[in-house]
Parts: sequence; C-alpha cells; structure tokens
Amino acid sequence: MSEKGELFMALEQIEKDKKIKREDILVVIENALISAYKKHVGKNVSVEAKVNPDTGEMTASVVKVAVKDVANPLSEVSLKDARKINKEIEAGENVRIPLDTQDFSRIAAQTAKQVIVQKIRESERWFLFEEMKGKVGQIVSGVVYRIAGGSLVIDIGKTEAILYSSEQVFKEKFNIGQHIKAVIIKVDKSSRGPGIVLSRASVDFVKRLFEFEVPEIYEKVVDIVNAIRDPGMRTKIAVLSHNHKVDPVGACVGIKGARIKPIIDELRGERIDLIPYSVDPVKYIAGSLSPAKVISVSIVSENEKKAEVLVSDNMLSLAIGKNGHNVRLAAKLTGWHIDVKSEKQKKKEIDAKIEQHAENLSELEGLSEKTIETLVNSGFTNIEKLSLLNVEDLTTLSGIGEKTAEKIIEAAKKNLTKQIN
Repeated sequence: MSEKGELFMALEQIEKDKKIKREDILVVIENALISAYKKHVGKNVSVEAKVNPDTGEMTASVVKVAVKDVANPLSEVSLKDARKINKEIEAGENVRIPLDTQDFSRIAAQTAKQVIVQKIRESERWFLFEEMKGKVGQIVSGVVYRIAGGSLVIDIGKTEAILYSSEQVFKEKFNIGQHIKAVIIKVDKSSRGPGIVLSRASVDFVKRLFEFEVPEIYEKVVDIVNAIRDPGMRTKIAVLSHNHKVDPVGACVGIKGARIKPIIDELRGERIDLIPYSVDPVKYIAGSLSPAKVISVSIVSENEKKAEVLVSDNMLSLAIGKNGHNVRLAAKLTGWHIDVKSEKQKKKEIDAKIEQHAENLSELEGLSEKTIETLVNSGFTNIEKLSLLNVEDLTTLSGIGEKTAEKIIEAAKKNLTKQIN
C-alpha cells in the first residue's frame, strides 16, 4: 500500500476514534502539502492543494498569471506556456499548473502528522473542558496525586484537579495516595487542558452529599431551602417537604440516623442541624437556633428584621455557641438579626425598666405594684397618654380587667389635674 494510502487509512481511524471531522483532517493535509511545496520554492508562490475524500489521492498546483512578458517567474507564466495547459487562456487570467506531489508528499505527510497530533490534543482538551464544565457543582472522587504548598493535586481519572488550601477544611489532613471526595466549583480553559478547582469547604459539598444519601432530596420531594456552613464546625440546613406525609427532617436523618451518619463521617464529625423551613419567622427563628430549645421569639422590627429570642439560663451558651457561631449561623440562615437573652437577663432588663419608670407611675393613686409592673412591661409609662386611653385599650393586657382599667385611667386623669392646679 502506498504511503498516501496508509496515511489516509490512519486518518480515517483518527476520525472514528477521536471524533475529529473528516473535513478538518483533509484541510490539515492540504495545508501541509502547500507548506511543504513552499519550503522548496519560496513563500511567495501561490499554491493550491486538494485531497480526494474517497481515495486519499493528493494533488497540487501552482497558480500563476498568464502574461506576454514574464517579469516575476514565481507569480507569472508566459501566455505561450499557459496555452499548453489551457488553449483558451487569455493574458491577465490565472492558470493552474499541476505539480508532481511525489517530490514533497513525504514532507507533507510528516507535517500533516504533527499538525494532526496537535489537533487531536486540542480536540481532546476541548471535549474534556466541555465535559467537566457541565459537572460544576457535582461531587467527584479521586486520589491525592501530589501535595504542593498546602494545595492537593487530585487524580480524578481523565485529568487532574486542584484542591487549594483555602478550599480545604482546617482540621482535615490527607496524604498522597489517599482517596478523597470534593465538589467541582470552577472549570477554566487553559493550554494544558481544563483547570478544575475542587472544594471540601463549600456549602455545596454538603448539599450534594445530602442529594446522594437522601432520595427525597434528589427527587425534589424535599427541598434544601437554604444552607449555611462554618466548615469543620457546624452546618445549618433548612428543609421543606412538598408532601405532607413526608417529614423533611426525618427523611434526611433516616432510620436510626442511617442517612445522615455517612455524611457526618465524610465531613469528619462536623455538626449538622436540620431545621424545618417555615414562612412564619417566629417558628423559623426558633428552629434555627437548634440544638438549643427556645422559650419564645419576639419580633422587635419586621421592617428591619430584628427579633429577640428568650431561652432558659442553662440554654444560653448552647444557643449562642462557641465564639457566637451558632447564633451567627442562625442569623445568616434566616436573614434576621437575632438577639438571644436568658430568663435571668430578661428579668434583670425588666426590673431595670420597672425601676426607671415605676417611680413616675407610683404617683397614681390606688395602683398596686403588680399593676404598675404590667404597665411598664407593656410600654405604658406616660401618665398623659394613659389618661387618653379607653378601657378596651388596657383590658388587652394580662391581668387587667375592666375595673382595673377604669381605675388606671381615672388615676391618670386625677394626677394631670393636680399638676395643672
């Protein structure tokens, strides 16, 4: 078999194996023929080359202008010589002079081979980049191949990926040859191939682990509404069920913790709080402070999204967390500014408030200490405003009946009259 035939068969195999278009391969060969001929005669020659797509036969020709008097032999040919090729050619027209490709086909084949190898590499890099770009947000498994300045180079099969020190969890340590899981967070195109960046510190890593372990999340029966993570310490996840028969927290935990345990193991013991999502901010905020139990949640300002949470004295440190990370994560999860207070702190605050305003209200005749305390706690500390209230305004307060309300209003009016007189 001729060298041209062997080359063409090889190219057919490349087309099949590497998925490079046949037309692109032919263009590479044609350009290689042109390049090889120009090496013999000079760069300023106009050359055309064609490859028969069925047989692989290579042909080439020099394009020159037919003239009466030749001034530049590289670009011009005498009209007499031109008419030996085409009898109807006229001066000023182009004529294509066939070339014997055997003289330079070997060089052309070598050039084509080099170009095709390069094209194959570029094609493989492009296909790999497109494949990996579609996997951003997915978990991959690999083996630690190299450690460079704190960053880990991971062999993930078809290529390598990097796990920068900033994307690692501070308390995790890996050795060369150790298997590792991480989420792809970024894929860049480079001359060496796709630059794949992994992360184990990203909250997306935890989300993908739950998708893998919890069928209800993968099937969208249960949604992860929001998730906040302090890598290596704690993750808070708000979950919502679209099926009233499915408990979102129970689905994520599994029977005897069968579903959440592999996730915690993969995260090397990181704490995970699963919180039922609620459109009611009081319920949502109360749940977000898990594992602490909350006594009550008061909305201080809905516009500014400020809330006050009351917990028992023994729950205060658990609600706030080490270095405040539990309440901080709860605030990020819910989007509310959360002020946590213990019962002792709240009582102290109330006592101070009562002390501040009770002296003023004590001027009202006939009111007990308990009634004054109720008024102070409810924000009714201005005597003038009390005198303008209706009985119905005060009976909404705990422990204040109609008679007591009437007594308060009457006492306030008398006090003002005294001040005027």
